[in-house]
Formats: sequence, structure tokens, C-alpha cells
Amino acid sequence: MSELANRNVFLVKEHVGIFKAANNFDIYDPASGEIIMECREPSLGLITKLLRFTDYKRMTPFDVQITTPGGERVVRILRGISLFVSKVEVRDQNNEMIGSFQQKFFSIGGKFDVLDKNDQLICTLQGKWTGWDFHFRNGDKDFAHVSKKWNGLGRELFTSADNYVLEIAEDVAKDDPVRKLILAAVMCIDMVLKE
Repeated sequence: MSELANRNVFLVKEHVGIFKAANNFDIYDPASGEIIMECREPSLGLITKLLRFTDYKRMTPFDVQITTPGGERVVRILRGISLFVSKVEVRDQNNEMIGSFQQKFFSIGGKFDVLDKNDQLICTLQGKWTGWDFHFRNGDKDFAHVSKKWNGLGRELFTSADNYVLEIAEDVAKDDPVRKLILAAVMCIDMVLKE
């Protein structure tokens, strides 16, 4: 597993764009301001690109790669066409399944079950409908927290770019696959729930 996923705090910045079809993010170390990972959607088909500019954007498939700046894959996030609820696969650097997310149908604010590779529940990703505040929880155990960092009115009105802060709990073990699932889930929140 990439050592990068063992960090506990990440700043995720979406690329600014007025007319953009692909989902592109940079993941920073908040302490140093250094880009430690890149999140790209490298191979969009023409029909998918066109649909991204319509009301059907949330239904389009995606294949997102989180890599090191040198191009080494950390995580791959895949979803096919989604009509009502999303099932998103998460794969490791060797393209082996490490888990998935299953969107809940009637959830206020957005909710995913985070599942391991055997479809066993690890935790639930639950958001508030009033804002950008998400928690990864299983009972009383809090795995991680994601919140939106506001950019100011001008930038929010004229672009679709968002910034997020991901904080993974100290007691989540290093090299645990759940760390990569949590990192991947941040991209899913944006692409599935908030677009």
C-alpha cells in the first residue's frame, strides 16, 4: 500500500472550470502545501462528455484514478451508468477489488454503505442535508470526517470547484484498506451526491 494513504489529514482541491466534463482534483498535504496525489478521469468517451453538461450528469459512468504525482496508481474508482442509486467499486494499485460503496435510496443529505471486498459493512458515510459535512461511522466508532472548505462567494457562483478537508481518525490502522476506501469516498461524495 502506498504510504501516502497512511496520513491522517488531506486537503482535496477540485480543479476550477466553467465548462469541464472530467472530474479532476489535487490532493495536498495541508502542512506543507505540497501536492501528494492527483485524481484524474483520463478516459472519458464522447457521449459521457456530452452528458456531463446536462441534467443526466449524476447518472454518467466514471473511472477515476488517484495516483502519485509520478503516475503510480494508489486507488481506482469505477461506476457504470446509474439510474437511481450508485454502486461504486474501489480497486487498489494492482486493480484488485478492495471494497465498494452502495448508495442508499431515500436518504436525506446523502448516505453510502462502505463495504469491504466481500460486501460486508465496514461503516456508513452519512451527510447532513444542510451542508457539506460527512462522517464515516459504525455505531459509536468514528472513522473519518469530510467537510467543505468554502472558497468565497465569487468563486462558488461562477465555477463548480470545491475544496474538501478529509480527517481520518488516529485509531484507523496504518495500511488498513479502509483508508483507501475513505479517500475514494471523498470523490464519490462530489460526483454522486453533490454535482
